[in-house]
Amino acid sequence: MVSTVDAASLTPRPQPKKRQLANALFRQAEQSRGQAHVIRPAASPPGYRQDVELRQLEAFVAVATELHFGRAAERLHIAAPTLSDLIRRLERELGTPLFTRTTRRVALTSAGAELLTRSKVILDEAAAAKAAIRRVAGGEAGIVRLGITPPAAPVLAPHLISLFAAEAPQVTVELRRMWLPELLDAVATGDIDVALTCGPVPEPAGTATEVFCAEPLMVGLRPSHRLASRDTIALPELAHEVLGTAPEALFPAWALAQRQALDTAGIAPSAIELADTDLAATRWADQRDIDWILLIPSLAAAHTQTIIRPVTPRQLVPFTLQWNPSRAHTMAVARFVHCALAADLPPGWHTQPDHLYHTEPDRDLDDPYPSHQHD
Repeated sequence: MVSTVDAASLTPRPQPKKRQLANALFRQAEQSRGQAHVIRPAASPPGYRQDVELRQLEAFVAVATELHFGRAAERLHIAAPTLSDLIRRLERELGTPLFTRTTRRVALTSAGAELLTRSKVILDEAAAAKAAIRRVAGGEAGIVRLGITPPAAPVLAPHLISLFAAEAPQVTVELRRMWLPELLDAVATGDIDVALTCGPVPEPAGTATEVFCAEPLMVGLRPSHRLASRDTIALPELAHEVLGTAPEALFPAWALAQRQALDTAGIAPSAIELADTDLAATRWADQRDIDWILLIPSLAAAHTQTIIRPVTPRQLVPFTLQWNPSRAHTMAVARFVHCALAADLPPGWHTQPDHLYHTEPDRDLDDPYPSHQHD
């Protein structure tokens, strides 16, 4: 379920689009934060002549607490006549007096005492709702629906989710494991917010696609293989031996990645589909007619009997982040996308052109053991 690219040739050359696409998502989400949201009851309760406003309840609670119109007006930072008008309107809309007033004192009526208890609950709920909305609008809370293909599951997805959890602990990431065709459809329709897969993938209209990181391509051999003692292996040296390939029906993204790697190397070896239904193919050597397999470090970690060597010249298997800005426009999604594109990568991984901190390689691409994550 991954696709492999040579660092110099297969990975798409970056266009200045990467920041534009990310920023477009952030702008959409920011715009949504400025929209006013009004919650009204479906129907006015019996006896109400029109909707009671929160500011009227705030005015009422201030007067009921202070039992003095002047002090209540100061507390609310409004003029006393304005406060009196708010109370008169509230009483008119409820159809009953809430206070008894004399020149010397203000007191609650029985209806006022009942409303005071209920108003405090209403205002507390309104304040909590306002705070919750602000957290969601600011990306501090909410849900990000993340779809991944199997090659992203062992290392990359857990790494990004962990980084994002530290940055936005109140945002829930709902992880969905999907096959590549289903994943791409889900992004386009908005069934998921963000897709994470390997390899360059189709980019439907309106969808933002970022190739932002990669793992080195590796070869797996039996210990008895003639090249097992090498430190690195050139793929053309295996061109006439039988390759074990991932079942495309089970792992379409990784099967695509393998084809891209072979195309980059300019070879077309004989191939037999692996019987192993495990993506890492740890039992590949049981098929005696297979001579070698392709791996990436995320999958190689499960192997104990396979000799694993990097290929030379170096090829990288890219990983892609994809989302639909017109459908995934919350700040939580925007924050996740930014976190991923700016992430410090796991050891042994490499930035690609759409990573926000990617720089051009400054060393020989034939070096199989680069010392830095950022190319």
